[in-house]
Amino acid sequence: MGNEKKYTGFPFSRPAQLQALEQENQVWDVVVIGGGATGLGVAVDAASRGYRTLLLEQADFAKGTSSRSTKLVHGGVRYLAQGDISLVYEALHERGLLIQNAPHLVRLQSFVIPSYSLWNKMFYGVGLKVYDWMAGRYRIHKTTLLSRKKVSRLLPNVKKSGLVGGIEYYDGQFDDARLAVNMAQTCAEQGGVVLNYMKVTGLLKKEGGQIAGVQAQDLESGRSYDLPAKVVINATGVFVNDVLQMDRPGEKPLVRPSQGVHVVLDQSFLKGQNALMLPKTPDGRVLFAVPWHGHVLLGTTDTPLNDPSLEPTALESEIDFILETAGQYLEKKPTRQDVLSVFAGLRPLAAPTKNAGSTKEISRSHKLIVSPSGLVTITGGKWTTYRKMAEDTMDKAITVAGLPVHPCNTAELKIHGAGNEKNNILEVLKIYGTDADGITALLSSHPALGQKLHQGMPHLQAEVVWAVRNEMARTVEDVLARRLRVLFLNARAAIDMAPKVAQLMATELGMDTAWQQRQVAEFTALANHYLLEPYRKEATETVNQA
Repeated sequence: MGNEKKYTGFPFSRPAQLQALEQENQVWDVVVIGGGATGLGVAVDAASRGYRTLLLEQADFAKGTSSRSTKLVHGGVRYLAQGDISLVYEALHERGLLIQNAPHLVRLQSFVIPSYSLWNKMFYGVGLKVYDWMAGRYRIHKTTLLSRKKVSRLLPNVKKSGLVGGIEYYDGQFDDARLAVNMAQTCAEQGGVVLNYMKVTGLLKKEGGQIAGVQAQDLESGRSYDLPAKVVINATGVFVNDVLQMDRPGEKPLVRPSQGVHVVLDQSFLKGQNALMLPKTPDGRVLFAVPWHGHVLLGTTDTPLNDPSLEPTALESEIDFILETAGQYLEKKPTRQDVLSVFAGLRPLAAPTKNAGSTKEISRSHKLIVSPSGLVTITGGKWTTYRKMAEDTMDKAITVAGLPVHPCNTAELKIHGAGNEKNNILEVLKIYGTDADGITALLSSHPALGQKLHQGMPHLQAEVVWAVRNEMARTVEDVLARRLRVLFLNARAAIDMAPKVAQLMATELGMDTAWQQRQVAEFTALANHYLLEPYRKEATETVNQA
């Protein structure tokens, strides 16, 4: 075993990964359950250390929480205010590494905090100077105090009445689902095998009750697999309790989900490229208005829930809170009629021991436990710290399984796509990094694929073909939600694009017209939940007329 065994079965397609799974007739060193940020991070770490690594995801990569974040790579100003110094310090360090290792997906983002009292200006100014200092050599830009005039210039739509100035600081911004896909590709490049739509249905155990692998079912073919492994890692986010129940029925829940909701508006509500940060809303939350892919992302909420779901639904109270709070600070006040998309995500927070109704009592740090059976479970944390979470998890898994010790090297490992600094590629393709060259070549050989999928969005037909051939997209939702992000930006536009996307995918996958019709119908039903009520009927009628 060693780093010399690298899987080179690109294109990164599901048939190629399935073939690699079926050809592996030895015991896996590491099986990771869960294809979100944490699971993919663990799989990248394990494979890059040279262990035979398999990752299984029941849906698509980043289908759950990991595609529904506020799109920030940050230390967490809120956690600094709460005194969680160690978490902020760790996150700022990891922020620097992620900017370094995935420059095609992570960029610097200016944040402006408008101040309506001199006390607040000085209070947050001093706090953010400390935030800068804590980043050490990974500091990305200097925090500055702003005059009223400068704040108005950086945030043209900010409320001017009572404004005395503000603070500008910098953090990172990224595309979460795109990073997840690139991490899956990185794992494969490092010798691992990753599969979406492969559901773990049970755990294999030895006579003494120790974990010996997993049982899994391919949700596309229906075929079942027994997959022996030296160590199994439960990295299923808000679903960790389900896997713990497989191991020990009646196990006390480890995770308490907290729902975060975001609404998306046209970029005219913010104007410019600077983000708005409100450090303390009327109910004590933090609210962001962030420019993202030519739109504005408003969020987030923090609502404790009891039961997890792959498709959580935003509560009306959450939507109203976001719009009303943003409206107090923006001269162009957003209304329900302005919302282009609304989405909810569930954070896997370590369950509280008291005050269960407050997520403030739930830790944002990650938690690592080893069950008596040897099952390793990692939960909590956030996108920014995924790499450190993975390193800690693998260090523990190596001890649990008695694997040969190999050091972690992900601090210097470039994520797939990093390294393309060309300026002559299409703007819409820059997020692909080095893969932009492949899409450009596809456009050269098939010029018709250069047509847009929708006149209001920049995406090209070639991107759909690329997603199927090289990014393991299997459904219209995979493409429009997580490869192109359109569902999260403008649900109506996504519904309009679905028939063409289904047609292009059917050609690539060898599917018939009935498959296309099912895909469009299923996606339309899903997308309706990203729209507010006044538009649902109209959006559906648009599809029926197309």
